[in-house]
Amino acid sequence: MHFIVDLISAACAFLWGDLITIPLPGGGSVGLSLLVLLLIPTGIYFTVRTRFLPIRLFPEMLRVTTKGRSVNGSAISGWQALIISTATRVGMGNLIGVVAAISAGGAGAVFWMWLSALIGSSTAFIEATLAQLHKEPDPLYGGYRGGPAYYIHDYFAGKRGGKARRSVIAVLFALSGLICWCGISQVISNSVTSAFKNAFHIPPIYTTVLLVALAAVIVLRKNATVKVLDVLVPIMAGCYFFMTIFLIVKNAALLPAVFRRIFQEAFGLRQAVAGGFGAVLMNGVKRGLFSNEAGSGSAPCAAAAADVDHPAKSGLLQAFGVFIDTIVICSCTAMIMLLTPEEWVTGLQGMDLLQAAMEYHLGSFGVVFIALILWLFSFSTFIGILFYARSNVAYLFGDNWLSQTAYKVLALVMLFIGGLATYTFVWDLGDVGIGLMTIFNIAVILPMSREALASLREYEGLRKN
Repeated sequence: MHFIVDLISAACAFLWGDLITIPLPGGGSVGLSLLVLLLIPTGIYFTVRTRFLPIRLFPEMLRVTTKGRSVNGSAISGWQALIISTATRVGMGNLIGVVAAISAGGAGAVFWMWLSALIGSSTAFIEATLAQLHKEPDPLYGGYRGGPAYYIHDYFAGKRGGKARRSVIAVLFALSGLICWCGISQVISNSVTSAFKNAFHIPPIYTTVLLVALAAVIVLRKNATVKVLDVLVPIMAGCYFFMTIFLIVKNAALLPAVFRRIFQEAFGLRQAVAGGFGAVLMNGVKRGLFSNEAGSGSAPCAAAAADVDHPAKSGLLQAFGVFIDTIVICSCTAMIMLLTPEEWVTGLQGMDLLQAAMEYHLGSFGVVFIALILWLFSFSTFIGILFYARSNVAYLFGDNWLSQTAYKVLALVMLFIGGLATYTFVWDLGDVGIGLMTIFNIAVILPMSREALASLREYEGLRKN
């Protein structure tokens, strides 16, 4: 057992730790992890190849998002696919992760978080469009299914010139996804029970039982997931966004100083000379990349299920999802933090820091509000990842209710365990899972990207005619 734990920790350090360290003037350095080395160049490459799609086609993203919200039958619409992917993107990373990034890297980390979202949007477009191009009918749930396991399979089957039953890389991706999502289940429940204990003094066992029972009622029903998320996600994101707008308006006089601080610390000479530029840069970049999940292969599982009249539409919707996650929701947390006097949160970390900031702005109601928002964000993430798991389970074990239900029960058990105890090695296992997903996914979407780019050219041609 100790050997397995050590192996997981070593794999996590290899994927997420600093693989390369670049020295900087002033005695500082920039540490680059393997995943950053994969995701940043890939995002830049796709941004150039799509001719700066996140900026150039932003009006089209808005247009596609507001149209075609309903479909006939059991298939889901492009809007619903966006809701599902937003449910999983918008989670603890938008709250605790942003707080940690600003704490470690300062206000300048926010700028680099925004920039990473722009290039991440291009990656999200490519992988989501590929998922649409390689989707297939779903005989169990109705509608469609797909994702990286399916387009990875088609890629290697095409290279072999035959129709193989399984692809090794696709199997490894699917397994990595299932491992990752089980790990995330524990993190979700642990964070929720901790927040409720701080805000309401509720013992973790009560919060955990309620959380698991409510989740079970939803995920064990055939198609309740999409219906619940369709209502839950707009409410939770809207409440958080409008509460932040209220705080911004309330503190409007401080905004010029906040934005000045963001840009000064992002490019400031003081940070470079003090050796802190690396922390500013990498904390912002990592938070942006890992919050929006672009490149990890998670969101394509939802994108493939969308019933849209052109594959590129699904890609544009998922590119817009990155904007919602990072530019909107992560920025909300950043504004809450940067509008709080530093002396009010000195010495605090994580959820305690965020709750203290909200207490400064809204009194005791702020602590309660953040606890409830974290619950909504986390709960929707759990429901969303089990939607993702459908396609991976089907790829590995075939079309049967036994395997689908067994994985849901396993995830519910992990949700229960995580609410009562902290097992760091399980969280590391989740990090290893998403790291491996990213490696397998990036390795295939790079050579397959010409299909998505051709679909984009076709779509733009149709729009002009």
